[in-house]
Amino acid sequence: MLKQLSNTPGDVEALTPRFKRIKRNPFSIRNLALVVASAGLLVAGYGYTCHTKLFLTDQSLAAGENEATASEHVHASDPKAFQQCAIENILDTGLPFLKNALPIEIADFQDRRDRLAAALVAEDVDAFVVEPGYTFKYYGNVSQPEWEVWEPEERPFLMVVRPAWDQTTGQIRENTTFLCPSFEAERARLLGMPFTEEIQIVPWEEHWNPYTTLQQSDVFMGLSRTPRLMVDEEMRDFIQRGLGSVGFDVVGLRGRVEEVRQIKSAREVEILRAVNTGTVEAVRQMRKCLYPGLTESEIATVLDNTLRAAGMDPFFDIVLFDENASNPHGGTNGTKVLDAETFILIDVGAHLYGYSSDICRTFFPPFLEKPSRDEAPSPRLAEKLKVWDIVFDAQTQSIRQMRENMTAASVDLAAREVITTAGYGRTFTHRVGHGIGIKAHESPYLNKGNFNTLLKTGMTFTSEPGIYLIDKFGVRHEDILLVQGDEEPHLLTGSRANGPWDP
Repeated sequence: MLKQLSNTPGDVEALTPRFKRIKRNPFSIRNLALVVASAGLLVAGYGYTCHTKLFLTDQSLAAGENEATASEHVHASDPKAFQQCAIENILDTGLPFLKNALPIEIADFQDRRDRLAAALVAEDVDAFVVEPGYTFKYYGNVSQPEWEVWEPEERPFLMVVRPAWDQTTGQIRENTTFLCPSFEAERARLLGMPFTEEIQIVPWEEHWNPYTTLQQSDVFMGLSRTPRLMVDEEMRDFIQRGLGSVGFDVVGLRGRVEEVRQIKSAREVEILRAVNTGTVEAVRQMRKCLYPGLTESEIATVLDNTLRAAGMDPFFDIVLFDENASNPHGGTNGTKVLDAETFILIDVGAHLYGYSSDICRTFFPPFLEKPSRDEAPSPRLAEKLKVWDIVFDAQTQSIRQMRENMTAASVDLAAREVITTAGYGRTFTHRVGHGIGIKAHESPYLNKGNFNTLLKTGMTFTSEPGIYLIDKFGVRHEDILLVQGDEEPHLLTGSRANGPWDP
């Protein structure tokens, strides 16, 4: 998502002509957001020049110039021109990937809590209790920083979701109450949480035991047993112990309750499709502008700003060259310099409407000419090409396992068999994937030991096998898939890589 940036009217007016080739309503929210985002890049010190473009456009490529020639037109001593090239490229696409993505609405949050209530009944649990974090965000639209910007609070602020029978419809509905410090109660109301009626608050004073306050409130009135509360992995230990110390029966996340967040709605799927397809497109458009001498850090900065210009909010960006990529998550200082035969690994994530992308591509720069079929590549290049293909085949096999009722382990094992058969088994050092949603890494986790989790329609996963050759290079391909019954899973990243020259 775009952050609100402080810009003068002159800043915005000066930038507006740069977007004139994009045919969209000049008064649209999206167009305004793009202008504001680019103005913010200027404020941040990553502005680009107003002079004649120093690179070839997609139109010139179509007219016969190849990518290697195009990248040479980016001034080799001007990273600002590199950024201008990347941003212009992504905007020239018209951003079609954003077309079907819509923000989550109050009705969506209500539906989530109702499904949670039904799941609580199925799991024989009396309430689901969460504190501000990702799960609270999913059900109540408040993250930890949105509640306390400085640090996680020692004073419990808890959302308590209980099932209730709707006597009119005969259906299970949610009934939500908040345990809140008394002096923060009004601020809790001002958060604008997604409820159609005023929120219910159980306040507690500083000298009270908050857990006893909850226990003695009317929240669990009429219950004939010790209240059983379910919490997830984000609940801090002292709060769980506090609830248990006053007599609540506290259990961990499981079963149908966990599946509520794992199985995505149609609106969630479209947001995930938009942000992941857009992130891949940003990498592809930025790649066209690469030139020799750029550092890993310079590429990461420009890619982040390209994502911002396209309406997304980057939150991690790993750019690694050759031997640096043999450590899957990097750890080097970003100063390695790009040359023609460099294998570039980019693992990057962004947010849109609160949902995450997490994609990875491994590729050569555009100024390395692709060898012809009759031309034997150098041994160094030949090994890179071989490994790239092995990892791609491994990803293909893992994707084929992403079907209803297959185990999470089977997806990992399918990729691992390909890589092991090729002689690189010890170099595939991590799981093949994970769930993805409002967090980049969510359950279920696709590792070779997870035989207990069965895939369900509506779950979304990464597939990201890799081979990492210490002191040489690393290769990883990562796409996002949606499980669809017994059919092939749906790709949520637009299109997979076609080769190391076409990521």
